[in-house]
Amino acid sequence: MHRSMDHRILILGFIQGFTEFLPVSSSGHLALAQIFFGLEMPPLSYDLVLHAATMAATVLFFLNDIVRLFTEWVGGVFSKDKRVLNGWSVGWAVIIGTLVTGAIGMIIKDFAEEAIMNSLMVGIGLVITGVVLISSRFMRKGLGKVSPFDGIFVGIAQGIAVMPGISRSGMTMMAGTAAGISREEVFRFSFLLSIPAILGAALIQATEVGGFGSFISSLPQGWHLGAAAAFISGLASLFVLKKLVIASKWWLFGIYCLTIGSLSIVISFLGVW
Repeated sequence: MHRSMDHRILILGFIQGFTEFLPVSSSGHLALAQIFFGLEMPPLSYDLVLHAATMAATVLFFLNDIVRLFTEWVGGVFSKDKRVLNGWSVGWAVIIGTLVTGAIGMIIKDFAEEAIMNSLMVGIGLVITGVVLISSRFMRKGLGKVSPFDGIFVGIAQGIAVMPGISRSGMTMMAGTAAGISREEVFRFSFLLSIPAILGAALIQATEVGGFGSFISSLPQGWHLGAAAAFISGLASLFVLKKLVIASKWWLFGIYCLTIGSLSIVISFLGVW
């Protein structure tokens, strides 16, 4: 494999890691890179590796929260007295949200797969993301905790984000904010909800790869460097996003998404690319 391929693998790792968590739609950016710049997409096995790397970054970033909340949820299963703890509500919200996300994702999966190679559809998705993010600037600051009911609302938002150009983190955090959840809580819940969603999508993809031998043999040279890049850039983007969400500055990503999406739509109509 040529050296240029190694560079491409590394670049894809950084793109996946950095845009997976920032509210700019990683799928939309990768789709536009393929459509407009002819960026060859890697094999499915490498896509699985990158998603595993970003999921590992999420787990590490929220490890203390995951252990605490899961312990509280398990405690609530065996003792009614423990059900007043935050983990009981958050745990059920994640379960309910995951079920809702899965149902919506299965319904629109085929349409989303067709839309991902359509620059007009990707552009529209990015514009929607931009408008949603910018509107967060005018929303009242929430003070509430996560409730099981929030899992339905935020799960719907995450399911819709299967569409290319629609940011998963942007939609889920906006849905949580609209429900009155505090900034810190909505940031954490958005990414806790992403873990089972990413894992479920990866398991579905894994069935399409074949056996373990086929999986390993199809990985491109330098895949471990790309995975490391996705992991490191993913962690970095989580730190950046947390500060912006708490400071109510994440609406700035909306301007970027609105700009890129509008350009994609104009180029699609003009047919100049």
